Formats: sequence, structure tokens, C-alpha cells
Amino acid sequence: MVTRSADETKVVVSRPLSIYGDSEEDSTYKAPKPIQRILSLFKDIGPGFDLTYFKLPPLFNFPKSHLQCYGETVYCIGTDMLSRCNQADSPVDRFASVVSWSISTLRPPLFGLAPYNPVLGETHHVSRASLNVLLEQISHHPPVSALHATDEKQNIELIWCQQSVPKFNGVAVVNEVRGKRQLKLLNRGETYEMNSPDLLIRFLPMPGIDWDGDVRIKCPENGLEAELRFGHKSFLGLRGSHRSVKGKIYQTSTKKTLFQINGNWDRTVTMKDNASGKQTVIYNAEEVYSGLKTPIVHDLQGVRPTESAAVWSELSEAIMSHDWEKAKEAKNAVEEKQRELLRERGSKGEIWVPQHFRVTHTKDGGWDCFPTQQWVPPAPIVVPLS
Repeated sequence: MVTRSADETKVVVSRPLSIYGDSEEDSTYKAPKPIQRILSLFKDIGPGFDLTYFKLPPLFNFPKSHLQCYGETVYCIGTDMLSRCNQADSPVDRFASVVSWSISTLRPPLFGLAPYNPVLGETHHVSRASLNVLLEQISHHPPVSALHATDEKQNIELIWCQQSVPKFNGVAVVNEVRGKRQLKLLNRGETYEMNSPDLLIRFLPMPGIDWDGDVRIKCPENGLEAELRFGHKSFLGLRGSHRSVKGKIYQTSTKKTLFQINGNWDRTVTMKDNASGKQTVIYNAEEVYSGLKTPIVHDLQGVRPTESAAVWSELSEAIMSHDWEKAKEAKNAVEEKQRELLRERGSKGEIWVPQHFRVTHTKDGGWDCFPTQQWVPPAPIVVPLS
């Protein structure tokens, strides 16, 4: 969807991604074929190569920035699983709700296509009902994104700091996702801290995309932790389960396992009570991804110049219309503008400072971010509820 003001300010938003794919009639999110064309991009790259700054031609982009993809995992959802985390009365039920919500945030992009690499200072601001979400690209070298989301009605706060480090190993791209995610249930006095699995993009022998690795979720206030293992089929497809998730919820102090987690994050996930043997479905992908709504521009004048949907509007519009020459020009224009700003700051001796986050470096070389405001304000771009 393209929105313009009287002064020709342009904002382009596209429909949210879903794990269920898209119709044959719509080629907006379809990768170039055959697979050899995709592999040709890596012909001069050896195993272990860091792809952080690898530039894709627009033909291999879909019309979204990484910031928009991160934000969608929070505000584009069929069932409001985030509010459920705060509504359960018992600590165990709240913890189980947080586990299921964390699974719902893991929707991979489509094979053969990738979002745009955000430019420094790029922002993305969207609201869904009382949930307000604000993201900012707080570093470009290395690329680091920060997210702050608040819901004053539900007394919920989210703070994420995320750095993706993609590397090519000869048959796949392993995208390591570094950084921590915090979910705060403010009226409960509980903070849940978690990490993200890695994104595995396989080219051979069968192309595909999966989440892979271990996730730990912990809440010191209620003394519970969870360990989740996201898996996939082996290289030849002889072992493992497609898009599987297995794990447990246990007491931090005694290490006693209370529940077993088992299922597939693109279908259903169950939780089995070790004491009673009772099994409950805690996650249903069909509910999470059904009826996803495309955001709309509610207040065009309130859209920041740094908004993803404005920064990349020309490129997104060109991709959606399959005008690849225009897309190439639009992408080059955004990148050249950023180079000019970098040269300008360098000539003045200026150091760029994020607008919405304070940033610190951790002992292990990672990043921490702290929002500069208590509550995220309502956004000019909103997700309709019906």
C-alpha cells in the first residue's frame, strides 16, 4: 500500500509475512528460480565468510526492512498471545504463556529473499490497539537493532537488542542472532529474559529455512526457567524433525523438571505435566498466523523521515511493481545518501547518537540498549483490529 501527502511524502507498507506462504497469483514474495541463480550470488565466497555487509541485488529483496520484520513479530499476530502472559494468575501459568509467546515471535523470512539492511538511525513505529512498538537501528557497523514496546493498559514492556551475524559455510547461511530480549510484566514485578535461536538458510541438498539452536528463558522473580531446542532435519534429511521444538520448564533452585515441551513451531506445541501426565496444547500456529492485518498509515504527517516505510518507499514500490531498473536506482540512492551523511559527520568530527536508546557494550563484546522514554507513544502507523 502506497500513501502520499500533499507534499508527496511517500510511505509504502506491505502485508505481513506468514509461515504459510503466499498465493500463486502474487509474486511479491517469490524468490527468483532456479536455485542455481541464488547460489550464483555466493560463487566467489568461501566457507566461513561473514555476510554481514553482503549486498543483494533488489531482485532478491522483498519490500521490507529488517526493522519491519522484527516489529511484525510483535504487532502482527492473529491471537494476542502477549496479553495472555499477564492475565494468568499463577506464576507457572504465566511462565508457560511467556514460553508460547516466545515461540510465536519466530517466523522466518522466505527462502531466496531477504529484507533490506537498515540504515543508521532508521526507525519503525507501529501501534496495535494499546500496544505501541518502536524500533531503531542503533549501529550500522556492526548492524544492531533495538526494540522498545509498551502496553500501558496491560502493564507490559518489551526491550530487545539484536545483532545478526550471517556466515556462509558452503551449503548454508547460518545467521547467528546475538543479544537478549526482555519481557517485563510490570504489575507482577516479573522480568523474563531470553535469547533467540539462529536462522539456518540451507541451499543444498534441498533448499529450506529453519530456526536452529538453543533458547533459554528465565525469570528470577518466580524461580522458573525453560530450555528449548529448535531443530531441523539433517543434511540428507534422514534424521531430525522439520521445524521441531523440544524442551522443558524447571525450577531454578532444585533443577526439578515440571513440564516437558514438544512439538513443531509451525504447527502445534504441547506441554506435559510431569506430575499428572496431563498434556496441554500451549501453541497453535494456525491461530497465531491467521487473519494477519496489513498496517495502515493513520497519520501521514506524524511519520518520521527516518521511518522504514518512508526511507525505503521508492525501492519497495519498485519491487512491488517488478520495476527492477527503478529498484536498483532507488536502492543506490538510499545507500549513497547514507555515505554522504557519514562523510559529513566525519568532516565535522561528529559522533552519531541514537535518538530513542542509550547504548552500552557488554563484557563479551555484545550490546545492551536502554529506552530513553518510559512509555512508547501511539504511532502514526497502526494495525487494524478488524
